[in-house]
Amino acid sequence: MTPSSPVLRRLREDTTTADHSSADVRLAWRHAFRNVRAETERRAAPLSAEDQTVQSMPDASPTKWHRAHTTWFFEQFLLARHLAGYRAFDESFGYLFNSYYVAAGPRHARPMRGLITRPDCQAVTAYRAHVDTAVAGLLADAKDSDLSAIVRVLEIGLHHEQQHQELILTDILHAFSANPVSPVYDPAWPARKIRCNGFAELPGGIHSIGFTGDGYCFDNEQPVHRVFLQPARIARVPVSNKEWLEFMDDGGYTTPSLWLSDGWTNVEAQGWCAPGYWRRIDGEWFSMTLGGLRRVDPDGPVMHVSYYEADAFARWARKHLPSEAEWEVAARAGLIEDAFGVAWQWTRSGYLPYPGYRAAEDALGEYNGKFMINQMVLRGSSQATPMGHARASYRNFFYPHARWQFSGLRLVEYDTVGV
Repeated sequence: MTPSSPVLRRLREDTTTADHSSADVRLAWRHAFRNVRAETERRAAPLSAEDQTVQSMPDASPTKWHRAHTTWFFEQFLLARHLAGYRAFDESFGYLFNSYYVAAGPRHARPMRGLITRPDCQAVTAYRAHVDTAVAGLLADAKDSDLSAIVRVLEIGLHHEQQHQELILTDILHAFSANPVSPVYDPAWPARKIRCNGFAELPGGIHSIGFTGDGYCFDNEQPVHRVFLQPARIARVPVSNKEWLEFMDDGGYTTPSLWLSDGWTNVEAQGWCAPGYWRRIDGEWFSMTLGGLRRVDPDGPVMHVSYYEADAFARWARKHLPSEAEWEVAARAGLIEDAFGVAWQWTRSGYLPYPGYRAAEDALGEYNGKFMINQMVLRGSSQATPMGHARASYRNFFYPHARWQFSGLRLVEYDTVGV
């Protein structure tokens, strides 16, 4: 299991511990801020200015926009509120690079982000440098009494930026998949393999789920609460491409009875006949990856499938998708492999608030709570997730038709005899 970032967790503890000087805490947070911001630039570095401006669909955003939006977040919620005399880099950027924070003011329409050819990439780079300098100054000069409030927003911003680091890769992969020359983002992008290990017994009864500990979590991971699970067996590994090819060969995409009604509507409307990014070339299946167009490896994990496809596969296999509670209990108990760093795994759980959940009342309260409807939960993390940005309680969520993410699945089965 990959824990939340040990650096950020330690910093969080040090901020409220008398054993560390204010200077040490400030320096450590400045270092963490610099590292996260540098990772964003590292991911953007292989991309040209043209790459960074393209928007291939309304659900995706240009790399340039991700770089600017994460910068706006620190400017809007940290610097404007905590750094006396701070002047915005450009007043128009608040409109251009706000995402969905209604309380922060009006914003440019999401499907139109690819039309923002100006400011150009160089201006966004200057914007990032301007804000980075201001944040470093704030950490150096803020009063000790203000440090806790500053760190709260800074920490949220760092984890927020890590989310966008993943989106930089998922969104550019979608754009590259639409390019007939199949551009390569990283020639050394690693391939993954799945080992067949059967199923593990998942004990029934009352369990607790939700984030515990002293590290960071998003508000949708709390509060901790009890759930009742039926005894089940959960697959030790995610579903492989080999298994998915068997599903396809058995008419998985042409058998309406396997599909939810909305799912079958998408199959017909979108012409789905294989996972996203798969292409049939001279009788062989290839997949568009960040390493370019590659043959589909039967031993690799299936990825870029929607919830509808995952549900249909489970029905075809005469099994089920796990609930998010079953997945979390299994992950904490060490019952499953490839839980993290391979592919996000669909669960059958709708994205809803935990019992007792309340969003924060300030603008940052818009971060998660307002989206708790009509989406499904995925658990784990993917090969695009930044190091240290995964934990057993993490709740990712997407609409059931989405498949441009690195999304896969694992299965559960139940003994229904006597039930």
